[in-house]
Amino acid sequence: MATSPLVTRLTPVILVDQVAPCLPFWTERLGFQMVAEVPGPDGLAQFAMLVRDGVEVMYQTWASTAAESKAALAAPRGHSVLLFIEVADIDLVDRALAGIPRVAERHQTFYGMDEFSLREPGGAVVTFAMKVPGGVQ
Repeated sequence: MATSPLVTRLTPVILVDQVAPCLPFWTERLGFQMVAEVPGPDGLAQFAMLVRDGVEVMYQTWASTAAESKAALAAPRGHSVLLFIEVADIDLVDRALAGIPRVAERHQTFYGMDEFSLREPGGAVVTFAMKVPGGVQ
């Protein structure tokens, strides 16, 4: 019998000032589909869910988060999470994201990955990585 709860999915929700400017990074460059969008009182998106091949990422505005729970925003704003995304073809992702400034240029790591990092439009650091054949498992 299990002694701890079963976790079936973990989806990042990136908090931003505006959702719309963040969406093309995922939809146009990486082929994600927007499957849900919730407009705010001003008619602009305050929440969006993007999906591709079973991978999800969500965006929500700081304002809508505050409306749901003031306590959720008691800590200072900032990004304390880095998204680490393993991909099947790092060359394809590298080309798709050409022109976006890098936080870390493409390199091979001591733990057997070929990877690079950048900031998505909301400010979170995203690392894309692919296992190097013969690398550490």
